[in-house]
Amino acid sequence: MTLSRGLMPLTGVPRVLLPAADLGELSAPVDTRDTGPRPGSPLWAYLTVVSAAGVTALAVAEFGLGPGPLAEAARTPLFWMLTVLVVLGELRPITFSSSTLVGGTPTSTMFIFAVLMYQGLPTAALMQAVAVVVSGLVHRRAWHRVLFNLAQVTLACTAAAGALAAFGAHPRPRSPWTPDGLDIPAVALAAAAYFVVRAVLVCQAVALHERRPLLRVMKASLGPQALVYGTLLGLAPLVVVVMAHSPALVPLFVAPLAAVHWTATLSLRRDHQATHDGLTGLPNRKILIVRTEEALAEARAHERVGLLLLDLDRFKEVNDTLGHPVGDRLLQIVAHRLTHSVRPGDVVARLGGDEFAVLLPSIRDAQAAREVASRLRVALTEPVRLEGMTFDLDASVGIALYPDHAPDFELLMQRSDVAMYLAKEGRTGVEFYLPGKDRNSPERLSLLGDLRRAIDADELELHYQPKVSLEDGTVEGVEALLRWWHPVRGPISPAEFIPLAEQSYLMRELTQHVIGKALGQAARWWHAGLDVPVSVNVSARDLLDSGLPEQLEAGLEKLGLPPEAIRLEVTERILMTDQAYSAEAIRTLAGLGVQLSLDDFGTGYSSLVRLQRLPVSEVKIDASFVRRLGEPGDDERIVRSIIDLVRSLGLRSVAEGVESPEIAASLREMGCHAGQGWWLAKPMSAAEATTWLRGRLGAALGSAGDARLASH
Repeated sequence: MTLSRGLMPLTGVPRVLLPAADLGELSAPVDTRDTGPRPGSPLWAYLTVVSAAGVTALAVAEFGLGPGPLAEAARTPLFWMLTVLVVLGELRPITFSSSTLVGGTPTSTMFIFAVLMYQGLPTAALMQAVAVVVSGLVHRRAWHRVLFNLAQVTLACTAAAGALAAFGAHPRPRSPWTPDGLDIPAVALAAAAYFVVRAVLVCQAVALHERRPLLRVMKASLGPQALVYGTLLGLAPLVVVVMAHSPALVPLFVAPLAAVHWTATLSLRRDHQATHDGLTGLPNRKILIVRTEEALAEARAHERVGLLLLDLDRFKEVNDTLGHPVGDRLLQIVAHRLTHSVRPGDVVARLGGDEFAVLLPSIRDAQAAREVASRLRVALTEPVRLEGMTFDLDASVGIALYPDHAPDFELLMQRSDVAMYLAKEGRTGVEFYLPGKDRNSPERLSLLGDLRRAIDADELELHYQPKVSLEDGTVEGVEALLRWWHPVRGPISPAEFIPLAEQSYLMRELTQHVIGKALGQAARWWHAGLDVPVSVNVSARDLLDSGLPEQLEAGLEKLGLPPEAIRLEVTERILMTDQAYSAEAIRTLAGLGVQLSLDDFGTGYSSLVRLQRLPVSEVKIDASFVRRLGEPGDDERIVRSIIDLVRSLGLRSVAEGVESPEIAASLREMGCHAGQGWWLAKPMSAAEATTWLRGRLGAALGSAGDARLASH
């Protein structure tokens, strides 16, 4: 933001370590310190005051001395040699840690402090100003950042000069001062003044920039920085002694500094590799944990900490189609965009694969967290061009807040992950954690165990809801609906336990259990003369399972049932799965003669044209459209269009949610083949359904047939 690497960086946003030639979009450095503060903000006011004070101090020092002595000093080789060493030292700081608050210490500190003691404040301030300006130009820093850096080092030099003056030391170019053993207190006080002024000025800027408490910033940075500054400032008197007796030997001090710089660079590289992602340069999980725990410890009353988990949509398709090198470059672009879209002080981390996390150490409320999440998604939706192709990115974001949703990092991570999957499943983009939808809560895990035992104990029942022809009232079939009466909790909705099973190992076993019971009931009906097809709901994953056709084929053969006795209902999401059009399991089902019914049609994003590529015989129109027939809106037009297109493809249309005679009449007028709903027939137990079917079909059942009808 506004200071050099002299004391510490002002942002936790890392640089994306990529050559600009490879990724043109990533050529700009990821450094929010070069973004000017908002006029009128506390940071803007602080920088303005410090910059004005520093420039004033520099002007007073230079004009107070006058041009004559400086001109004389500038004619000596020592002046230019020291100027070069100061500039090089400003360009090559010593950095021991990759921590976001412990930055680099410029090696120019040793030479500047030596010049300050030997020739006084005007010469030292002038050299430091030149070095700061050159460093700013080389690193392309913003003007306000250069100005603040110049101001804070000038004020530090002024404080050190004042400490020396308190001991009677007034060095000037014409009257240099060389300290001896008795001057150690004066040197120590001047060094302390120099360090403290720089530390306080820079820490306050960091605190305002990253919205952190000043004491927290100072505690995290002053220890490591004090060690390095103490070493450099402690060597400065030796540099003065060498300058006084043999100036030509001063460059020899570069050798130990170079060794320290090289050692620090190796240490920093190892530290960076351990705490950052190698591909994107972003912090990894280790840094994320530390920063989150710090934020939780610092959170004030009525203040929240937010953790956002972000997962790219359809990223696997890029890797599978174009290869991992292109996928890696895409991830680098994503990292760059994310770091440019967060606030100063926020942390963007890569957790692995295409999953990223964003820590909001201080957030006002849930709405502010949603705004950050929305901004991240907007940044990602900008098209990306790679390998001559244009990619449209999108992401699902889950949000968990402290203390609303979790008290520590592990729970925040787990619950933001739950929210992210809710956003992905619902295609909503951004979701907050909702306890009621958490499939990993202890209560739901307990429910999963109970479901396992219910399957083993055959405690699950099937109820059956008829599908009735809207033209003549004949029965077209029945849909098997799963019911569970928990011994302690009572009736449990399928909407609660089926999604739980889908996310676990139980779904396949549950599907097999339901199909087995449905086949058994169908056999009892068909052998008793009630030739009613039974429809069973299966998931897309079940439909693609090669074990499903085997179970159906074996069950139909064992029970002596024709293929038309059973139908499989699957949601229209199957149309979006390209694998479905080449799956061997679906081809096997078609070969068996088992018909497919497309359930909840109209709620997804599929096209009816894709129906021609699957062996679908029936399309069920979602109840959300059917129930609103006769009300203002486009629902009637949508339903009519679906019926017409389904008929043109030679398929049956079944309307769900038929709850009144008016809706039934409207559907019949549109040409809908059949309906399903409480007005036509409610879901019934096997025994009730048997009685209902016998009455509706008018079947004359003998005692032998009655005996074969099971009622559960």
